[in-house]
Amino acid sequence: MSDQVSVDAGEVTTIAVDRPEAMNALTMDAIDALHGAIREAEDRDARVLVLTGTGEAFVAGGDLSAMKEFSPAEAAAFAERGHELCGAIESFPGPAIAAINGHALGAGLELALACDLRVASERAILGEPEIELGVIPGFGGTQRLPRHVGDETARRLLFFGNRVDAQDAQELGLVGDVVAHDELDAYVDEMAADLAARPAAALRAAKATLNERFETTLEGGLAAERAAFAELFGTHDQREGMAAFVEDREPEFE
Repeated sequence: MSDQVSVDAGEVTTIAVDRPEAMNALTMDAIDALHGAIREAEDRDARVLVLTGTGEAFVAGGDLSAMKEFSPAEAAAFAERGHELCGAIESFPGPAIAAINGHALGAGLELALACDLRVASERAILGEPEIELGVIPGFGGTQRLPRHVGDETARRLLFFGNRVDAQDAQELGLVGDVVAHDELDAYVDEMAADLAARPAAALRAAKATLNERFETTLEGGLAAERAAFAELFGTHDQREGMAAFVEDREPEFE
């Protein structure tokens, strides 16, 4: 594992970009390490993934000290790896939570948007300021951002490079919760533990069918939902969950 990423493995696996001296700006090595850590978490059957950063930033973008001299071919390779990373987050079987502890700009916001849930510290600043650097988002921001904030707002954020604070981000739909900075870790830990205790197969099916709506028509998405719904019947968690409800007791999921 790269020294640019730290991992706390378990049913809830927390992966942190660990370049606080550079506000966790992403290098190619950091991207590859994040991708590898996510694959390992999936191989271990981790139930929940938490992404965060060390120090005062979540991820403040790409590492411009290297990027400023990229050729178009090098930029294409960097963007491709970024897209693969965001795809790995989006397709991780269980819920992925972004614990946004500080600046989430450019590639940082794009990583957060690939997660299922986003919780921000009151100190967080979010945005896609790439236009100020003469470029545009390269890790999927032009596609995922409008899904969260709508077309007009996304265009304004991208065209002007505006940054927003945590409260405004919540109002726009970029994050679901805003909490006091010193309560962020505990809040996300509790959320992740709650999710990890829920039926894993049903959570996987819920995430997969929710994601399906971006890949197909309404009819196709509804068909995927019907199939996933049916396939959960006969599983331990379905039998246990329904029996516990009927018997008025707490379920014991696998």
